[in-house]
Amino acid sequence: MFQAATINSANKADFYGELSQQLKGLLHGESDTIANAANTSALMFEMMPDLNWAGFYFLRSDSELVLGPFQGKAACVRIAVGRGVCGSAVEKGTSILVEDVHAFPGHIACDAASRSELVVPLHHNGKILGVIDLDSPTASRFDAEDQAGVEAIARIFVEASY
Repeated sequence: MFQAATINSANKADFYGELSQQLKGLLHGESDTIANAANTSALMFEMMPDLNWAGFYFLRSDSELVLGPFQGKAACVRIAVGRGVCGSAVEKGTSILVEDVHAFPGHIACDAASRSELVVPLHHNGKILGVIDLDSPTASRFDAEDQAGVEAIARIFVEASY
């Protein structure tokens, strides 16, 4: 049975290196996408400080993301590609880091407490499958090191699940 170990590192590169190793151990031998998304969101929510939401949206058509496994308050179920931070990340094909969601045009407020957001697309064989979405109640919670770390988490998830 897997048990998450506390990561005692103030250095973000070291933190994400350890989080990545724990995720590899957690997902080892499992290929079910839903099970892996559930465990990945649980691990991120438990281990990453200052989050109020961590989860997945999956692209179910060329025009719409649908809510997947997550941790946090109930969330928006469907998001159009091009709308909000998640839909914009899919449309652009790149990660989007938002320091202040109130300043992001068209932000979709599923939880009014959210102040910053990081969305990372899930890439596989040249296609986008969905996104990892992280929200924080603190403005400017995420930076480039968080983005790089969560992009590594996304690669581990995709490798295990597809």
